[in-house]
Amino acid sequence: MPRYRLTLEYDGSPFVGWQRQDNGLGVQQVVEEAIQRFCSETVRVFAAGRTDAGVHARGQVAHVDLERTTSGKTLRDALNFHMRPHPVCVIAADLAASDFHARFSACERAYRYRILNRRSPPVLERSRVWWVANLLDEQAMARAAGLLVGQHDFTSFRATLCQAKSPVKTLDELSVVRIGEEIHIQARARSFLHHQVRNMVGTLERVGAGRWAVEDVARALAARNRAAGGPTAPAEGLYLESVNYCSKRSVQT
Repeated sequence: MPRYRLTLEYDGSPFVGWQRQDNGLGVQQVVEEAIQRFCSETVRVFAAGRTDAGVHARGQVAHVDLERTTSGKTLRDALNFHMRPHPVCVIAADLAASDFHARFSACERAYRYRILNRRSPPVLERSRVWWVANLLDEQAMARAAGLLVGQHDFTSFRATLCQAKSPVKTLDELSVVRIGEEIHIQARARSFLHHQVRNMVGTLERVGAGRWAVEDVARALAARNRAAGGPTAPAEGLYLESVNYCSKRSVQT
């Protein structure tokens, strides 16, 4: 039975998240129903990351096993046809190695958070950025972000209902740059705790607004207590940018 790797892009605004759920439409359900319409197969699609409600993706990776053998281009085009008018598309589809797993084979995930930092609210980018009207100090935010890079106990930045066995994670990058009216926060790691990126962003926004000193972030990290961390940033500014795989066998050539 061939295994296919899918690279997906979606606007998370109308969805309850990636995962199929009873309380609304998930991206997973859209993809699985498109596959059923294409080849009459009832399947389960596995993703690299279960994005929350309202979170977007530019490079989500998923895999699915099909009885039908087809080309990647045919699968891509067929799924894109059957997923209309939902804001989801397959950017690429490839035949994958039989032991490839979208989640467990991943060695790095990259997220980007967009803050629109201007007095006027967003119109064209509504539901795609976090609007912060007051001017933020992105340089202070960058200094504070540097304190979180490395291996730490991130209890202060995980959701209280997070089911991860350990709060210890290695954060490879947490960078802050201003691009015109936007502040972009880039986070890279092998894996993240539930709400970790959004909780870190909410904390950095406090630093940028002058309500926290840079040193307060170090104290929050050391506290290992969610109550010591900053607020959770809104979902709409977060994007799953890419997922990287170390194994050369992730895609057959």
